[in-house]
Amino acid sequence: MLLADLEPWLREKLALISQKTKLAEAIRYALSRWEGLTRFLDDGRMEIDSNVVERAIRPIALNRKNALFAGSDGGGEHWAIIASLIETCKLNGVDPQAWLADTLAKIVNGHPNAKIDDLMPWACASPAQLQDVA
Repeated sequence: MLLADLEPWLREKLALISQKTKLAEAIRYALSRWEGLTRFLDDGRMEIDSNVVERAIRPIALNRKNALFAGSDGGGEHWAIIASLIETCKLNGVDPQAWLADTLAKIVNGHPNAKIDDLMPWACASPAQLQDVA
């Protein structure tokens, strides 16, 4: 396997080069994270790179400057909670506005606290059903 041969090769080359170079730094970085780097080989659900996640969180990263003007620490925490729920909806293929309207309606109508997990975006009805509620 090509990747299995890479680790000993990197260790061999690291011994041959000056330890103060950027190349040595990069090799040490890769070797110190080898388990995480190769984890995708053992778990087929994992992506080889993080581009999918990075694209998914980009809107939050671009919008985080708005949180600087939340007015208080509590306001910033509330913004972070709402932003997380909205992005969770998107990742689960659920319309955030419809989910929020449905969830608030259920809370107003006495949804039991013991079943709060049922209100989470990943556990809610299909997006088509939620759009009918909104």
